[in-house]
Amino acid sequence: MISHGFDVYAGKLNHYEVDFICVKDDQKIYIQVVDFLSTKEKINQKFKPLRKIDDNYPKYIISGDRHDFSNKGIIHKNIIDFLLDLSI
Repeated sequence: MISHGFDVYAGKLNHYEVDFICVKDDQKIYIQVVDFLSTKEKINQKFKPLRKIDDNYPKYIISGDRHDFSNKGIIHKNIIDFLLDLSI
């Protein structure tokens, strides 16, 4: 994200952590990173902090999974697809 001109910060919302908050001009992107979304507990752990953020900026879960776990406006992307997507 830095190579795309974003400033990158670690975030915290109450007692929930957001891995990365990326900011450029009037853009903001929230990113959670996980190796694999292998259990319901892991899915909940990564999605819950993003659900608590009450704004309309893009929210991503990035993992090694090929299955799309996107839901309720939170976008799940495979790490390779995310890194190759130059539109971000």
